[in-house]
Amino acid sequence: MTITLQQIKALRDKTGISTTACKKALEEAGGDEEKALELLRKKGEAKAAQRADRTTAHGVVALARKEGKIALLALGCETDFVAKNDDFISQAQEVANRLLAEGEDADLNQDIADLNIQMGEKIEVKNKAVLQGPTIGSYIHLNKKIGVAIAINGSNEDTANDIAMHIAAMNPKVISPNDIDDNLIKKEREIWMEQLRSEGKPENIMDNILAGKEKKFREEGALLTQAFVKNPEQKIEDLLNGANVMAFLRFSV
Repeated sequence: MTITLQQIKALRDKTGISTTACKKALEEAGGDEEKALELLRKKGEAKAAQRADRTTAHGVVALARKEGKIALLALGCETDFVAKNDDFISQAQEVANRLLAEGEDADLNQDIADLNIQMGEKIEVKNKAVLQGPTIGSYIHLNKKIGVAIAINGSNEDTANDIAMHIAAMNPKVISPNDIDDNLIKKEREIWMEQLRSEGKPENIMDNILAGKEKKFREEGALLTQAFVKNPEQKIEDLLNGANVMAFLRFSV
């Protein structure tokens, strides 16, 4: 059976795969486009299995939002070349749109399998989540390596977006200083103690110094007590003016 250029082009437009691979799949499928797609997917899954042990150190963060709801997705890939590929970025956005529409339980396996075929390297979901709240804010860095979503009760969208941008820049670990893990504080105090002893600090002032270090550590790691990146004279809790941060997400690749 003769495979036409129009058939090859149509399949290539759907898959993004090379002309040669599309032609071969169509020949094996007897010109049936659906069967050719199935063959390509099966071959892609086999190749993906061979790539399973490869690392995905690059990638993009995609974000989709509608009133009161944000989906955040981090997709990993093997190379920076693919991470900067317009088709990959566009497909990542499509997957984020599906995540927003269908929720965190959305089955993204076929989308990722298709991307493995199209991009020719291992693609995987590094992280995904959906966040909801009365007021939502979001931020995607220009290089698409960092994305943030935040839900606030009692503020406005402009403030929420500003705080999302701040989170991208300052990377807080928790909302409030009291939310810092006590086990982490315990480890840090052990390190501070050794440092103070090596500096010859008197034992009778250790507790006060340690208390000061802990307070600073908690405040620097918590969103509410960080200095606002756009106005260091103002803390985030001041910017919120009584509003409550319900939750935030920060994904990076």
